[in-house]
Amino acid sequence: MVDKRRGFIGVVLVLAMIAFVGFSMGPLISGIVQNNQSKGQPTPTPTQSAQTGKQSDLQAQARGYELVLQREPDNETALKGLLQSRLQLIQFKQAEVKDVIEPLEKLAKKHPEDTQYSVLLAQAKAYTGDQEGAAQTYRTILASQPGDIQALQGLANLFIQQKRPEAAIGLLQDTLKAAANANQTVPNTINEMSVQLILGQVYAQDKRYDEAIAIYDEAIKNNEQDFRPVFAKALVLKEQGNVGEAEPLFVKAVDLAPAVYKDQIQKQAGGNITPSKSVEPVSPNTPETKPETKPAP
Repeated sequence: MVDKRRGFIGVVLVLAMIAFVGFSMGPLISGIVQNNQSKGQPTPTPTQSAQTGKQSDLQAQARGYELVLQREPDNETALKGLLQSRLQLIQFKQAEVKDVIEPLEKLAKKHPEDTQYSVLLAQAKAYTGDQEGAAQTYRTILASQPGDIQALQGLANLFIQQKRPEAAIGLLQDTLKAAANANQTVPNTINEMSVQLILGQVYAQDKRYDEAIAIYDEAIKNNEQDFRPVFAKALVLKEQGNVGEAEPLFVKAVDLAPAVYKDQIQKQAGGNITPSKSVEPVSPNTPETKPETKPAP
């Protein structure tokens, strides 16, 4: 079970990093599972005693929300409160992932336009073994929002877990083929760069490294200022053992990445990357600035 959990975490977190997804709830199930992997129970400390008190408070809150929902099954405030309480209780090993499925189903039904609930519901179903239910949830999202990156990423992850890489590749290739028409009809319906990055990651996980690098090279060509395909290509080269080729790409990725991602890139690179000190080029349309001189007296 532990190996299965680690595999699930690895796929979700790597793809989330590559896709540069700013989705607050998406990785939550994987984060909860990771927290639950701690081993042993050390002697209680003041901090742990405080946590025990917090657990009791959370259990009381959850019971309170459950009582409200017995009277008002569709009370949205109670549903959200129960969801948050149970998610925190899972972190304390006082609840199971299956316990969040019912409130998530109701919230997803009430807010079909807000896919964060549906994505988290699909993750929870997949984790508890209901892979068909998870796949159907992702497909429901994609039927109305074909460019939803979290759903595409989640369904691709699910296919990978099922050892069906061709299904994941087909899903992503079909999405890219539909992108031009979709974006012409409604701009920004499908983020082609993010889909390309997930497709490259699927190729890499299937050890189809040449195809992964080709995807990343195309993405780099299309947007030279985006750190993601540069970083992704560096990871593939490192996985192949081409450390010498990977290192300058890690340096470039650190230079291009927002500050919040620089440490993560450094860690993946091995921690020995020194960002280049590039000088801002002078625009050809900007006159060169010369030191001001005073006229001779």
